[in-house]
Amino acid sequence: MAFPRCYMCDLPGTTAEHIPPRAIFPEAKDVHGQNYRVDLITVPSCPEHNTAKSDDDEFLMVSLAGIIGNNSIGYRHRLTKVDRAIRRSSFRLLEKAITKKERIIKVELETNRFIEVIWGTPDVERLYRCFDRIVRGLHLHHFGKPFEGETRMLLGYLFHSDRSAKNFTQFIIDRAALDIADKPRYGKNQDVFYYQVTDPDQSGLFLFRLCFYGGLNVYAAVTPKGIERPYHLGMDLMNQGIKTVFTLGDKSYEIN
Repeated sequence: MAFPRCYMCDLPGTTAEHIPPRAIFPEAKDVHGQNYRVDLITVPSCPEHNTAKSDDDEFLMVSLAGIIGNNSIGYRHRLTKVDRAIRRSSFRLLEKAITKKERIIKVELETNRFIEVIWGTPDVERLYRCFDRIVRGLHLHHFGKPFEGETRMLLGYLFHSDRSAKNFTQFIIDRAALDIADKPRYGKNQDVFYYQVTDPDQSGLFLFRLCFYGGLNVYAAVTPKGIERPYHLGMDLMNQGIKTVFTLGDKSYEIN
């Protein structure tokens, strides 16, 4: 029996992998009886790429649920399943998700019921790897073929204390909003997750927008294999540390 190719490698895809991970979708018992684990996207995966990422699935679940900007489903998920997973791990999951805690604030939700709000630095490199796999899985699901090439992530939901990083992130978010404004949203449980994808530009590059819990946006610039990114003077100047101003409509974004 012939199997389709794994979404991540050339091995046969003998198992089904959920894209995004099933763990981020709340169960009915945790969110007022509403089951969000129906009609999930799956793609063929080899056993190694399926089972080897189970730790990353829990990491991503803990990293996303409960972040400021989430809808009520994300917060509810944080207070139920995510909290249970954190406590089962003796808080090791939380320590992996937030590598540097700078501030912990206790917020009272109701009488004698509190939640800890943590301000800190997430494990960004691990998040990049998680989102890269999601984008590659969505590419196979959406276009019907595995993706070969490079992805670059921008985590639109992170707060940057550095002014230049903050301005550049906002420029990319505003630019992406124009490119993707009229594109359909895909996904059966859109209060938890949906994605959009742009048409390829003249160079063959395109963009995925991933939206989690109604307010957490991740932007993935996709460069297929064999395509070179075009030279951009503004980006080159910015990367050299030279003061650069990007404009978009009536807005300007000063970097460096």
